[in-house]
Amino acid sequence: MRIVVLGAGVIGVTSAWYLAEAGHEVTVIDRQPGPARETSFANAGEISPGYSAPWAAPGIPLKALKWLFMEHAPLIIQPKPDWAKLSFMARMLANCTPRAYAVNKTRMVRLAEYSRDCLAELRASTGIRYDERMQGTLQLFRTEAQLEAARKDIAILSADGVPFELLDRDGCIAAEPGLAQARDRIAGGLRLPGDETGDCYLFTTALARAAAARGVVFRQGVGIGRLITANGRVAGVETDEGPVAADAVVVALGAWSPGLLRPLGIHLPVYPVKGYSITLPVADAARAPVSTVMDETHKIAITRLGDRIRVGGMAELAGFDRSLPPRREATLRHSLEDLFAGASDGVDSRFWCGHRPMTPDGTPVVGRTSVPGLFLNTGHGTLGWTMAAGSGRVLADIVSGGLPAVKAGDLALSRYGRGPRAGRGGALVPVGA
Repeated sequence: MRIVVLGAGVIGVTSAWYLAEAGHEVTVIDRQPGPARETSFANAGEISPGYSAPWAAPGIPLKALKWLFMEHAPLIIQPKPDWAKLSFMARMLANCTPRAYAVNKTRMVRLAEYSRDCLAELRASTGIRYDERMQGTLQLFRTEAQLEAARKDIAILSADGVPFELLDRDGCIAAEPGLAQARDRIAGGLRLPGDETGDCYLFTTALARAAAARGVVFRQGVGIGRLITANGRVAGVETDEGPVAADAVVVALGAWSPGLLRPLGIHLPVYPVKGYSITLPVADAARAPVSTVMDETHKIAITRLGDRIRVGGMAELAGFDRSLPPRREATLRHSLEDLFAGASDGVDSRFWCGHRPMTPDGTPVVGRTSVPGLFLNTGHGTLGWTMAAGSGRVLADIVSGGLPAVKAGDLALSRYGRGPRAGRGGALVPVGA
């Protein structure tokens, strides 16, 4: 089949790779001049299947109220009225029940664990390098209350067969020696030895080159207008360079996906949750992290990427705002200096923001839509890098009419119960504005 993949982030590129591997003729279209220039560009760098959990969890509403008043708040909600934001928050709150949390986390871990296996196979078959490390990740607890709260996640990890280590203060420092100077701020930690780290941008650009060598066509710097339908099914996509015909279209536009789908009557509950990161050079390797340390208090991940440190986190509900407030950078620097003082001298740092495509239940949307020939691979939130390879492979299996290696029916848009309806195309709608 002739397949068009919309979006050249890590989700779109992995989708294109597996579709080409399945024998399809694939074209990737993206408005940016190269792959991974949006949310995939400077994310936290962690590939953490075991930490794959929905933000919607029991106790989160109360925690969220407290976070809003913290000096270095992990959650920021801009007061400007926004129906999309209010709708997302309401649907997310509805998922903050023990039952919903268990269901959502189980399916997220299932896809993420499968994705890590797919990534290992892909890495072995292509030889791709991306400052990868396979040295586990550590969720760091500063209080006994955080340590106790982690037990519900441990129960799910045990049920799913995910290896883990519950560490005391000395165990955390043994795993991450750079934490020794922060000893008095550590209550314990949850370490997942099977988790990995790596630079998502380096991976995506390398895989795009490999895919191009296999015949995938990349049309970068091309604006996407609308989906074209004919006889009740998708027939291609309108771009600012003219129409592109296709037998199937995969929408992998992250937070920009809903705008493209809306004219077809497909309502995708994805909201752009803004996250921030800084990237700094390592000044003292002995003080730097070995892998990823997740600061549970500030919800910030500190990751070693070769000779660099990536510090990423926070969740800001502000639509598609692209500003870079200095106070957000100060929060990232505070977490780094509080735990790994002197690891970097702060010179030549890069401050960045991206829009994570979040669903109310935390699980991505992967699979068919009500419009024949139209498929989705989006809504991965903070876990796009973690779930990319598995999502791409599952999507390729579905498009090809095969049976995915893992259960995938509960990843489809239909799980929301609100049946999307097929439309007739609609007016030209700019995507990614």
